[in-house]
This record gives sequence, C-alpha cells and structure tokens, in this order.
Amino acid sequence: MKRVFVIAEAGVNHNGSLDLALKLIDAARQAGADAVKFQTFKSEAVISLAAPKAEYQKSSTGEAESQLDMVRKLELSATDHLRLLAHCNDCGIRFLSTPFDPGSADFLVQSLDVPLLKIPSGEITNAPFLLHIARLGRPVILSTGMSTLGEVETALAILSFGYLGLSARPGRAAFLDAYASAAGQAILKDMVSLLHCTTEYPAPYDQVNLKVLDTLAVAFGLPVGLSDHTPGIAIPIAAVARGAGIIEKHFTLDRNLPGPDHLASLEPGELAAMVTGIRQVESALGDGLKRPMAAELGNRTIARRSLVAARPVQAGEVWSSDNLTCKRPGGGISPMRFWDYLGNPARRDHAADELLRADRTE
Repeated sequence: MKRVFVIAEAGVNHNGSLDLALKLIDAARQAGADAVKFQTFKSEAVISLAAPKAEYQKSSTGEAESQLDMVRKLELSATDHLRLLAHCNDCGIRFLSTPFDPGSADFLVQSLDVPLLKIPSGEITNAPFLLHIARLGRPVILSTGMSTLGEVETALAILSFGYLGLSARPGRAAFLDAYASAAGQAILKDMVSLLHCTTEYPAPYDQVNLKVLDTLAVAFGLPVGLSDHTPGIAIPIAAVARGAGIIEKHFTLDRNLPGPDHLASLEPGELAAMVTGIRQVESALGDGLKRPMAAELGNRTIARRSLVAARPVQAGEVWSSDNLTCKRPGGGISPMRFWDYLGNPARRDHAADELLRADRTE
C-alpha cells in the first residue's frame, strides 16, 4: 500500500500570529507529519454580518463578538503565507492550505504554486466555488463532513466538469453528463481524494461512523481518508487499519490558548504519538497473503510438535495411542500423520520421548 499521507492541520491555531504559525510548522515537522496545513481566506468574502457562531466557537471564544469579527483576527497576510511556505521548504515539510474563497484559491495556485488544494466540508455544496477550484487544474482533497452520498456525487460531478474544461453552460445536467463520461471518471481518479469527516469539535466517538470509509471507496473508487475531530489519537489510527490513505488532524502548541479550535486539537506530543501509531499500523497491514512470516520461522520448530514414542518401544511392537504421542519440538514427523502409524509395527527400537523421523526407518 502507499504510505499514509499525514496532514497536521494547523488551521487557524496560529491565532493570527506569524511567529506562532512558524512554531506550528516546526512542531509538525518534529512530529513526523508529511504536511502542515493552514487556512487561507478573506473574511468578508466568506462570512456575512448575519452569520452566527457555532456552539463550539461560542464555548471557546464567547458570544460577544460575531463570527466575522472572530475570523478577521485569524487571517494571515500574503506576506505571511510566503514566509510560511519558505519555512516549510527549509524544514522539509510540505505546505498546504485550505482556500475558502476564489481569490484565496487563486493566490495559493498562482502566487505560491501550491500543488494540492483542500476543499473543506462546508464548501461541498458551494457549486461556483467547486467549479472555480477545478478550473485551476490542481488535485484536490475533498472533505465530506455533513454531507449525503448524493451530495458527494454532485460535488464530484461539478469537479469533473471543471477539470475537463468543457465549454457547455454550467448546470446540473452538464455536470452529470461530465461525471457519467469515461473521461470524467478518469480525471476524478487522477485528481480527487475524499475525506470522511464528522463536522463537530470535538466529535463524539459514536458519531464517527468509520465504516463510511468503505462506503466512499466502493461508491466512488477514489482514494479515501479521514479528517478527524475526535479527542485523542485512537480513531485516526483505527482509520488507517480500515484503509484510510490520508489522515488530517488538528493540532496546537497548547490547548489552553484562546481561539476556536485549540480545545479540539492535539498537542505536539500527541501528534507525534499519532504519527508513530499510524506508521506502525501501516507497516503491520502487510499484503494480505497468509503465509509464515520471516520473523516467526525460527519458532516453528519450538512451538510445533512431532510424533514421539510415549514410552520405550521395541522393534515389531505395533504403534497405538498408548505408545505414540505428540510432543515438542517440531522438526520430526508431523502429528498430521498420527493415524498413518497406528496399527503398523515399529521397525526399530525407540526410547521414551524419542522423535520419529522421516529420514529413518520407523
């Protein structure tokens, strides 16, 4: 299997501070993540004055300010992004970001040349934005929180239309035609991965529904992964065992920092433990072929049994369940042949506990 792609989701846990964002990059690299991901947006292009906060945001940041005012403080400038990209390159970790508006997507592709874009769960029904992203021609990771299978399919139809660069007027029929075409299916396989997600912070364990990974893989034939919001590291590790090829997990330098996402994030030591667990599980998955593994071959002789004389046996004495038994070590005649010997005479003398051997006349 391919190496699991681990995304350390810094998100907005920099609290608008470039210095904190740089430290998050260092922590992600030290934890062994493959990529560190931020969020790129212009608040006024994403959030209206009337948009309320989510309950988890109210709990972590209070109710006095609006969602717009809260998010404004979390924006990073274009210059900040350039510094973050350069620092990632210097550290040897991949820089990613989630755009939330077309201008931000353009900036990531045209100014930063980011090779891969993440589409967040909240945008899966934002048809104009999906089409704009696809027309940029970059591979995407599409998160599917809060969605039905039908909504995922519709989003994929829009992406296929955009990737194919079709000149037809955009609309549901044109999208579905693109999706149904061989070219549309082929380009989705080249360009799109899907993330299962439960959009709650933190997400309750009984709401995760990890079996959806199987459903998405069968329904769409695309690479699948998990964007995880549960407490701790058990669920992402379990997802890898279930076939997830991408894991995305929020992390912070300190869960006690102010901000909307810190409480539902891992701290650096936990992130490192998650990465270690993922690597152990992916190593343990193997190829599915049942056979003796190299590490256990030396134990076969120790753990298995052979046919053994249960007591002294003289030549000519008939083998029976009274004088023939099975004991360790292996390496002699397999106990699978026990009944082949019953009723036949021993051809030589045997001491008690002596192994019968195929290379001798027994």
